[in-house]
Amino acid sequence: MKRYQVVGIGNAIVDVLSQSDDAFLDRMGIGKGIMQLIDRDRAEALYDAMGARTEAPGGSVANTIAGLGNLGLTTAFIGRVRDDALGRFYAASMAAEGTDFVNQPVAAAELPTSRSMIFVTPDGERSMNTYLGVSADLGTEDVPLNVVENTGIVFLEGYLFDKDHGKAAFLKAAQGCRRGGGRAGISLSDPFCVDRHRDSFRRLVRDEMDFVIGNEHEWASLYQTDVETALAQAAAECDLVVCTRSGAEVVVIGQGQRVEVPVRRVVPVDATGAGDQFAAGFLYGIATGQSLEVAGRMGTLAAAEVIGHFGARPETDVKAMFRAQGLIIN
Repeated sequence: MKRYQVVGIGNAIVDVLSQSDDAFLDRMGIGKGIMQLIDRDRAEALYDAMGARTEAPGGSVANTIAGLGNLGLTTAFIGRVRDDALGRFYAASMAAEGTDFVNQPVAAAELPTSRSMIFVTPDGERSMNTYLGVSADLGTEDVPLNVVENTGIVFLEGYLFDKDHGKAAFLKAAQGCRRGGGRAGISLSDPFCVDRHRDSFRRLVRDEMDFVIGNEHEWASLYQTDVETALAQAAAECDLVVCTRSGAEVVVIGQGQRVEVPVRRVVPVDATGAGDQFAAGFLYGIATGQSLEVAGRMGTLAAAEVIGHFGARPETDVKAMFRAQGLIIN
């Protein structure tokens, strides 16, 4: 049986990118520079209106897993796609990047593969229109025990917590991972997601998670208090908590210590995926036995790489960046 270092569970979303101008955005009623959730009819209309489309596999935790694959770890991704053109593209692309996509595209799915139509204007703004489609229907039947029981880390995407079958899938994955001797963790994903499921999230953090990664707004939302009080409460309930703070020091609390990792400020070209790649760098450090400080520094370097270019996945050798900073020697 194959053993993985990290397995991710999240929305399997195809990013569909196209160049456009402000006049096109106005004509199509697209909000500039923001992410909007859209329905199926709107998704199909926007997809048909796009010119010179470029497609890439996306999704928050999927981006993290791709970053970990870029760093050389053995990875797998659990997600739900339909057996349509975009679904087959997604599965093949993940495999080509070195990550096992363990779920076969679903032929009988009623909804199409999830996609995010991203319109890039000449000023670099990205206007995202996301249709969740079939990925939001992920359930326990999509979580193979022989995968989650044979991984060192399982990483869950908070966005999938919106439906009861997603919650059940998370529990199955977390409990299977821990039963096999691994560690389970979650990305809080979004303060609005936390607002919708606060009590369930708090139970999950307290009872099922070995680590949790979130930004300052998500932590404040989870405990409905200021960030410092929230982190203190989280640390009392979970072994390892991580808080990113929009260019300020990253706070890591665990193993009886609190570490604050400085962040080198850079002018972002595209901030999309910064949190995803921070998680990739940080989890690489954890998976390879680094200290919390080194893992945090790895996270900040990986995030800095991805905001230096368009796209949510690394384009350079992040591991070479770690070597250049003396964080690893081989």
